[in-house]
Amino acid sequence: MNIKRHVDDLNDRLFDAFYTRALVYNTCWEDPAVDHQALALAPTDDVMVIASAGCNALDYALAAPASVHAVDMNPRQIALLELKIAAIRTLDFEDFFDIFGRGRHHDFAALYQRYLRPELSPFARTYWDKHQRVFDCADGRLGGLYFHGLSGKVARAFHLYLWVRPKLRQAITSLLDAESVEEQRARYDTRVAPLLWRQHVNWLISRQFTMSMLGVPQPQRREVECQHAGGVAAFIRDAIEYVFREIPLSSNYFWRVYLTGQYSRRCCPEYLRAENFARLKAGLVDRIRLYTGSVTAFLHRAEHDFSRFVLLDHMDWMSSVQPCALAEEWDAIFARARRDARVIFRSAHAWPSYLDHVRVGDGNARAVERLRFHPELAAALAPRDRVHTYAGFHIADVLS
Repeated sequence: MNIKRHVDDLNDRLFDAFYTRALVYNTCWEDPAVDHQALALAPTDDVMVIASAGCNALDYALAAPASVHAVDMNPRQIALLELKIAAIRTLDFEDFFDIFGRGRHHDFAALYQRYLRPELSPFARTYWDKHQRVFDCADGRLGGLYFHGLSGKVARAFHLYLWVRPKLRQAITSLLDAESVEEQRARYDTRVAPLLWRQHVNWLISRQFTMSMLGVPQPQRREVECQHAGGVAAFIRDAIEYVFREIPLSSNYFWRVYLTGQYSRRCCPEYLRAENFARLKAGLVDRIRLYTGSVTAFLHRAEHDFSRFVLLDHMDWMSSVQPCALAEEWDAIFARARRDARVIFRSAHAWPSYLDHVRVGDGNARAVERLRFHPELAAALAPRDRVHTYAGFHIADVLS
């Protein structure tokens, strides 16, 4: 028992070290198309979103709400969104797509010094001064933004693995070229699955080290293990099989970028499309505001209330590690929520039972009693999620 506790403590410290000292996410891992269906953004909406890699904050801005406030405790994530915003404001589309679509640019250093660096905050400037080579073309096929950051290092390791298993590499290439879901399913079943799911792969993806590199803390992993008879490896396999067998890869830019190391013009986030880049550049990007710190700290300092809250999956971690801080966060959300406010979040839980124990206000009210959930809408939207790695997608209105 003591050995297990020491291992758990070591894994927690490892995750904290990763998260507080590195860029974790080089792209968002939540499907904004599903979010838009849940949020129904209007011109009067003020949105708070946890920034992650900033892709979805830009996506929400394209719906032209009044404001989008991107908040993240990791300043490197904010620095990545700052760089994207600076590039939208100062570069043309072709250069922008090379940097954030292909993940690399043949002359990034010159563009950075002349156009991007002057637009950045001191922290972002210091960070990108040290990491300009991320976008360098010199690293060949395993260089670029999408092989950078902790999640990018996992993608890089997988690509190296494919080069020593050429038949699997060819099978995955064939899968990406499928012209229909039926063809995609057949190629996965006959060519990819038999080569992919080897014992050593199952072992590797179930390690907490791998999960930490992907931004999954130990409490979230434990929840998956409790809910899935086959543990983490079986859960991941089920998720991947659903994606590859049921959802068209032709529009699934989430998985494609990790399988290829870059986006294509046809398969990319909305902010990387020329017409949407033009709309952001024409003024929509100026509706985005950035804040480094916790959700609670941001809401305490905010000058107005919010109608939409996008909380990603961070409460899974807080419920185990910082339960008191989670209650404080919900207090802050309720204090800053407009009458028509809606909250969406994802979870490793089909139902996040920890919310049943969160007390707000004077300590007598349960947080869930101040929320009206929409399980039918969430259940209808979840199968459309192109990422498909969360057991629960939750939509709730704040009750006044």
